[in-house]
Amino acid sequence: MTSRTAIVTGAARGIGAATAKRLARDGHAVAALDLLEDQARATAEQIVADGGRATAVGVDVSDEDSVAAAVERVVSELGAPAILVNNAGILRDNLIFKMSADDWDAVMGVHLRGAFLMTRAAQAHMVAARYGRIVNLSSTSALGNRGQVNYAAAKAGMQGFTKTLAIELGRFGITANAVAPGTIRTAMTEATAERMGITFDQLLEGAAQRIPVGRVGQPEDVAAAVAFFASEDAGFVSGQVLYVAGGPRD
Repeated sequence: MTSRTAIVTGAARGIGAATAKRLARDGHAVAALDLLEDQARATAEQIVADGGRATAVGVDVSDEDSVAAAVERVVSELGAPAILVNNAGILRDNLIFKMSADDWDAVMGVHLRGAFLMTRAAQAHMVAARYGRIVNLSSTSALGNRGQVNYAAAKAGMQGFTKTLAIELGRFGITANAVAPGTIRTAMTEATAERMGITFDQLLEGAAQRIPVGRVGQPEDVAAAVAFFASEDAGFVSGQVLYVAGGPRD
């Protein structure tokens, strides 16, 4: 496998951290980007301790200038990005009649605007190299989920965004795919349990009973799917949405 430079947003913890570490194990140099640069640094330091190359970069993915500066820093420290994983995300859950415009805008800003800004900045380098892998994180919530009208809309938007990127960028040797996780054991899922007024264990136990494989997912399950889309072997796979949910959906 050719070693390339990968950018992973939201890499401070959870799926992002697991993905950054997996791509590093696959031989890539990894830029761990996050609004929380100190926490992203822990991810990068672990990669370096394990013998890989990595750097941590602070970024607000919803801010155009911040994104431009972050990508420039990645290029200077690790080289031009050939792999981009748009994983950064937030929750502002509520029923629609309780949801504020600010909470709607915040979720759209991080998920959709963030993916747009990061992709626009990174694809210029991929086009120049005539090679690239873009992987966007969607969710089973894209199919609809009570209390998540903003998040569901954003994740459904990520799928349309992905398919359009595949059409526009394919002729430059760039693929674009999406991974849509189901219930994954992360801090974000724990926040969902708090919103629902139940314990984290109760949420996970209830979810596991509905999942055909009988368990909830781990961040590493998602990272494995991302790693496939990011690989050279996936060069003829583009515009796809892969549900990583232990069954058709959860």
